Amino acid sequence: MATEIADGVWRFDCRGVNAYLVFDDVPTLVDAGTPWDEEAIRRGLDEAGVEVSEIGRVLLTHYDLDHVGTLAALASDLDAPVRAYGFDAQVLRGERTPPLRNHKGLIQRLGGLFTDRPELDVVGVRDGEAVGSFTAYHTPGHTPGHVAYVSEELGVGLLGDLVSASDGELVPSGWLISYDTDAVATSARGLAARVPPFEVACVGHGEPLATGGGEALRRLAATL
Repeated sequence: MATEIADGVWRFDCRGVNAYLVFDDVPTLVDAGTPWDEEAIRRGLDEAGVEVSEIGRVLLTHYDLDHVGTLAALASDLDAPVRAYGFDAQVLRGERTPPLRNHKGLIQRLGGLFTDRPELDVVGVRDGEAVGSFTAYHTPGHTPGHVAYVSEELGVGLLGDLVSASDGELVPSGWLISYDTDAVATSARGLAARVPPFEVACVGHGEPLATGGGEALRRLAATL
């Protein structure tokens, strides 16, 4: 199901995870669901009035099965760069593999058994880089290359799995699904201090916040 949660911001409700479409300077797909969400993504794009071929870029918050899963299936119709950060971009390209010495790395290795590598152009993004109206912020912890994107112009924060949403508040990524929870806390505090005000908080898990997203992030940061 696709829902327009704010003007030009669409949420695609996938299998236990959210993907988004944001109308920026080009239609921008944010994360891409699980390998079993192709129909949900395509249907959501159709409801938002966008063809797969019209997507101008893909912004990945991080590499995980439930955030990159449909990219390979969409690749036949998708002609757009995939922006990702550092280690996570390298994993998506097949240049590196998640480490077995970390419990989350092991989870990613297992997820990789069900995830095809997409035949798409994976372009690295740098901390502080502008991508359309968004600025990229490296926020490691959930994964080494996790990145959030915030657009002051649109008032939108794409927070991925740095945090999830529960009862209108933001909650940091927990131990089981994170490489390093201390790094998660540091990233959440740093992001809250660095970003301009924004209203819409798009999270990977839970109900996105249509208003008060930046304030919710600052409240969370004050507790960490």
